[in-house]
Amino acid sequence: MKKTKITICGSLGRMGQILIKEVLKNKNLKLYSVTDIKIKKIINNIKTQKNSLNAFKKTDVIIDFSNPKSSLEILKHASYLKKRVVIGTTGFTEKQNNLIKKFSRKIAIFKSGNMSLGINFIEYIVAILSKKIHNNYQIGIKDNHHKNKIDYPSGTALMLANAIAKGKNKKLSSLIGKIFFNKKGNFNKNKINFFITRKGGTIGKHNIIFSNKTESIELKHTAYSRELFAEGAINAAIWIRKKNKGLFNMQDMLNLK
Repeated sequence: MKKTKITICGSLGRMGQILIKEVLKNKNLKLYSVTDIKIKKIINNIKTQKNSLNAFKKTDVIIDFSNPKSSLEILKHASYLKKRVVIGTTGFTEKQNNLIKKFSRKIAIFKSGNMSLGINFIEYIVAILSKKIHNNYQIGIKDNHHKNKIDYPSGTALMLANAIAKGKNKKLSSLIGKIFFNKKGNFNKNKINFFITRKGGTIGKHNIIFSNKTESIELKHTAYSRELFAEGAINAAIWIRKKNKGLFNMQDMLNLK
């Protein structure tokens, strides 16, 4: 069986390093190239490069855990070369997300704010719950990550919020409530409220709460290791190899739509 050639972008970051180890362990994959801001670092006898046509020329799938600006640069090259891309980067603006959709008309892109199997099952359940539950329930999302995570709400929290909005058949922008950063706060009625914590070394904890005067319903997910996200990204890379163009996510891969 021919091995799938993989490029890792953001290769010197924490997720990049874990992804490289996971690719090297998989007998069906081959590490083709690695890119990052710092060049000429040697990883498994492969020199890091900047994002370029040359870096992606003979790869099969690009896995990107870098930053939004870099992701769009990667997509520009990938679009020219007709390469498939898996995006685990978060923090995109609405304008940047629209550009990603535009690129997906030419190439296959797999994009998810969280590559965890568990989070994506919860996303599916939350959409159903949001559709069925009465409007007198207040909604909160707890979004807990390590102190160095820059973007908030996180990509995961926004995934879950979008699932709630989808269930209610509304745009997320119309449902955004209060955002509390490293402090306590009260729910804003009929809105999605975010309770953000950025402390310590927490990999990822997320709670979705539906609450009224008589009861509280809570769904919770805790990530214990970043290998969880790497495994999801690699499974996505293998899955998207069979796609030619379009924008996909874990819901597509897991056939939850």
